[in-house]
Amino acid sequence: MSRAAATARDTAGPSGAPAASSRPQAGAAGVPGAASGTAGPPPANTEASPRAARLGAWAELLRLPALFTVPGDALAGAAAAGARPGPRTLLAIGSSLCLYEAGMALNDWADRAEDAAERPHRPLPSGRIRPAAALTAAGVLTGAGLALAAGAGRPALAVAAPLAATVWAYDLALKHTPAGPAAMAAARGLDLLLGAAATGGGTRAALPSAALLGSHTLAVTAVSRRETTGGSVRAPLAALATTAALTGLVARRRNRLPAGRRAAAAPGLSGSNPAPTATEALTAALGAVYAATAARPYFHAALNPSPPLTQRAVGGGIRATVPLQAALAARSGASGAAATSLLVAALAPAGRLFARRSAMRKVSIT
Repeated sequence: MSRAAATARDTAGPSGAPAASSRPQAGAAGVPGAASGTAGPPPANTEASPRAARLGAWAELLRLPALFTVPGDALAGAAAAGARPGPRTLLAIGSSLCLYEAGMALNDWADRAEDAAERPHRPLPSGRIRPAAALTAAGVLTGAGLALAAGAGRPALAVAAPLAATVWAYDLALKHTPAGPAAMAAARGLDLLLGAAATGGGTRAALPSAALLGSHTLAVTAVSRRETTGGSVRAPLAALATTAALTGLVARRRNRLPAGRRAAAAPGLSGSNPAPTATEALTAALGAVYAATAARPYFHAALNPSPPLTQRAVGGGIRATVPLQAALAARSGASGAAATSLLVAALAPAGRLFARRSAMRKVSIT
């Protein structure tokens, strides 16, 4: 979503530099038989290229590689709620995907004048997609997202409605204000809570995970505000500090009491800190992947806040969303949390593979 979703708002790389357009997929051209027995070169397929170009333009508008950062929100929310993912979780994921794509389409519609000057290669200013079509898509996708949330139950709809409102408010009014990063962070946090509400029927247990994911999104969005101009050292430094803090919070072990002791027992008692479990080790490993993915490009952007390095920092922050989601899922300790976290982690290489095959390596949240 135009968030962290929207808020990440997220991917293989930023789009401050011209995005690689999707390569048309060449179909097999039939060679008709000739009475003379000779065959010339295959005739050009006049329909394939325009159709592929239109599909490529929509894929670029909707930032399809960034979709792989979305399902982890609902899955991490389900784990934080202490529940196994189920059919309602799938509905929450579908709702999240629709609302995220609504935000992407609305983002470019709202920024079409600015993009005409700064990013003329994008689908709307380049004329490959009409503004009215992008706005219509945003409305249809928002309606579909709310309908899917309603199918997951009233608690899910109660979260999806403010999430949709946050997406539209961000794109139409808040993006270029000081409240923009906070709105993006709120959207990504609400997206996690959507998964918790749909799967477990409540959101209270998932609030800490939503806060951690929202903090990461806040940092990435703050850096993204300078991705076309560069020049900001403070934002990547703040993002670097946020990454370090989140890594520590995610990987921090909780004191485990021996059987039969009260919860108030002193943590220093013998047996209160057993060896790390497999789930705790997995959480620590995923936290390390998160830190490694985000910290290096932030550090480079802090040393040299040029537009290319700032764009790379945004891309790194967006890619780091997936291992953070996986770490949050594992950290919950819920039944099946390890399997859920591994499923989320697998979305990262899947997203990179999709980006390479579709020639869409430049994706941004702005």
